[in-house]
Amino acid sequence: MNNILKHALVAATLGISAQAMAQVTFYEREAFQGRSFTADRQVRNFERSGFNDRASSVVVRAERGERWEVCEDVRFGGRCVVLRQGNYPSLAAMGLNNQVSSVRQISRNVAIDENRYAPAPVAAYDARRRANERLFEARVTSVRAVVGPPEQRCWVEREAVAPSGGGANVPGAVLGAVIGGVLGHQIGGGRGQDLATAGGAVAGAAMGANVNRGEGRAGTSRDVRRCTSTPASNRPDYWDVTYEFRGATHQMQMTTPPGPTVTVNRQGEPRV
Repeated sequence: MNNILKHALVAATLGISAQAMAQVTFYEREAFQGRSFTADRQVRNFERSGFNDRASSVVVRAERGERWEVCEDVRFGGRCVVLRQGNYPSLAAMGLNNQVSSVRQISRNVAIDENRYAPAPVAAYDARRRANERLFEARVTSVRAVVGPPEQRCWVEREAVAPSGGGANVPGAVLGAVIGGVLGHQIGGGRGQDLATAGGAVAGAAMGANVNRGEGRAGTSRDVRRCTSTPASNRPDYWDVTYEFRGATHQMQMTTPPGPTVTVNRQGEPRV
């Protein structure tokens, strides 16, 4: 089974139902991996859903010619791109990776300039049952739970360097960086929050380094990059499933663990 089919099946198992005529599903990682968020109507601010600036791929379902407009700012502001039905495995290709903040549906009756459309999507695989299609149960032979990698967060701190003979208050510099980071976080907002936090940490370190400094002694400082790792969630992101049907081996990905069998059509293609 090719990657398009596997990715489309993951999208289908995450809630793209036969009854939904038009909806869009965002994924936090490329190739339709990680957490997802589905909308069947306009969303003016992704912050309320906890998905602001988190989308890296998207699947669009629009059976009657509807299109969806995704925008980098809330209330459909900033740069916007129109998506047709299909799979978009990477929003980076259109310059919107981790930048989507709002989305709305556009009727098929509205004329759209071609330069507003995103690059052509990957053809969407429809895993739903066709009319009068006969279904079968295929035996699952192996299942592998896939857990995402740990996440790493890095930042830069200004560290005081004591001159010869002593002078700079290094503990004061560390404390100042912590206090400055808190101040920066409080005054930051939106996309500038992380930048404001870093700026606050640098300013705080500079102030802390001067606490209890002896008169007439000048200190120096340097930027130090520090990182911390957040363990991956214990819950698998998806399951790699291998099954056999009529003597052939097939593979697919599912967002829930399968039972002893999976449903397929006469050609061994998955159906949900």
